[in-house]
Parts: sequence; C-alpha cells; structure tokens
Amino acid sequence: MRSRVTLVLAVVAVLLGGGLLVPAAYARLSGDDAGSGGSGGGSVAAPAPTPPPPPTLAAGPVSVNFKGEFFSWALMDRQTGQISGSKNMASTSSTESMIKAWFAADYLHQLGDKPLPTERRKQITTAIRDSNDDAANALYTAVGRSATIKRMISTCELTDTKPGNVPGYVGWWSFTRMSPRDAVRLGDCIADGTAAGDKWTKLLLDEMSKVRGSTAAKDQKARSGGGRWGIIDGLPESILGQGPVSIKNGWTPLNYDGNWHVNCLAVTERWSLAVMLRYPQRSGLDYGAQVCASVASQLVTPQPGAALKVPQQPVGKL
Repeated sequence: MRSRVTLVLAVVAVLLGGGLLVPAAYARLSGDDAGSGGSGGGSVAAPAPTPPPPPTLAAGPVSVNFKGEFFSWALMDRQTGQISGSKNMASTSSTESMIKAWFAADYLHQLGDKPLPTERRKQITTAIRDSNDDAANALYTAVGRSATIKRMISTCELTDTKPGNVPGYVGWWSFTRMSPRDAVRLGDCIADGTAAGDKWTKLLLDEMSKVRGSTAAKDQKARSGGGRWGIIDGLPESILGQGPVSIKNGWTPLNYDGNWHVNCLAVTERWSLAVMLRYPQRSGLDYGAQVCASVASQLVTPQPGAALKVPQQPVGKL
C-alpha cells in the first residue's frame, strides 16, 4: 500500500515539475528571466519592412472609347526589352514630327568627337523643343535625306518601318511609316546611346525633356508648334519626380485623308511608350492629346490609391 502511494506522489511531482519548467523556459526565451533583469535584452528585433518599388509604367489593359480610323500603342520595359501593347501595335501610320528626334540623333552620331557648331546646336534645339520644320529640314539634309531613314531602320533594328509612299508626298520624311512597336524601339535606341552615341545622348535627351508649348492655337504656328502634351500629362507626380521624361510628339491635320495624324513618344530610364492615332480633323488636336494621356495614366503601376482598394480582413472569430 505504501509503495502505491509513493508511486502516485512521484508521478504528481514529475507533472508539477514539468508544468513549472514551461513558463520558466518561455521566460528565458523572451528575455524576462531573472538573468536578464526583465529588460527583454534577449529578444530578436523584427526586420524592417521592405519599401515598395517606385511607381512605373507596366503592361496592362487599356480601354479608350476611341472614335477614329487608327488607334495603336506599345510599351517597352527597358529593363527587360519586352514590348507589350495593343493587338495592332505592329500596324503603321505616318510619323509626322516624331521622327525629328532621329534626325538630331543621326547628326550627332556622325559628328562624333568634333565640336557641335553653334548653328547646328540651335537647329537641334528648335527642331526638338519647338518642332520647327525648317530646322528639321536642315538636319535632314545634313544627314543624307532618305539615307537617314534607312540608317534609322538598321541602327535601331526596326521591323515595321518603311519610307513614305503617299501619292504626291513620296520622299517626304513626315510620311515615313512607323508602328508603335518600332516607335518604342526608336525611343530605346535614343535613350541607350545607340542613336546619338555616348558623347551626345545626354544632350539629346535633355533637349527632349524641354519640349515646350501646348495644344492651344497661340502655340501652333505654320512651321512649328507647341508639343508638350499627351503622355506626359497622363503621368502622376510620383513618376515625374523620379527624373526627366524625354518626349517628341508628331501632329498634322492632313487633307488627303481628312484626319489628324497624332503620335506621342516618351522615354525614361525604365520604359518607352508610344501612342499613334488617326481621327477626323473636326475632333481637334486636344482629342489626340487626351487619348495619349489616357493610355499613359492607365498603365501607371501601381495605380494611385490602389492600396485603399485592397479588401480588408473582417475582424471576428477565427
């Protein structure tokens, strides 16, 4: 009888001892044991949260209630080289003044290490910032006229671009046929230094970041025009604040088909975006500018206020 009692007492002692060990071990792990003075000195600090990546433009759906003959866009991720866009992003339209950026790049590349003449510098500035036709024509002549179009295609590895062949306008640089897919390749070709060369690329991108003038009638002249609109208007400050956005738009109301031909090109360190349009002249230039801006704003990632749209887990019992 006494042996059974002894056994029971021994079991109880073991159980009680084990129960006491659990909180003691927990206290040591949490740093609240007597050895630490209850200061928590043995605790492990939580890792700092990883900051979210900065906003950018990324492939995504675009919906535009477009009323016109031609609407196409393309976006290049310049980190990966991947191009996304509308289903018809390989279809072409006339480049209009968008191609002026190439004339400047080609001239600077041929110039090489020679100093840039004052008159040529002025032509590059006005051809880019003010989309001046006379300055662009001077550069076009200086780089060999139609030979520069062929050089653009080969240098920038364009696959859809062809010289213009509109009856009555054959040989006009503004009628060069280009797709949005090739336009973003052109933007990348300019931004990575292939087009103008290492010495002059920064100058060219700087000129493209200083395009000036609006769509207002007061800024639109017979041989030049304000071209700071479109894609850049669709970018939030969170992207604009990351650094310069280099742009070159092209826009002309053409009587042979009754359409505005409007093109928007913008390039940064991270992406190159092009939107190309043809639509009735009665809609006005503002319409095309707004379409370009809309495409850009829809591709912003993450969308402004996206964090507020994340469903919250309801509080309650698990």
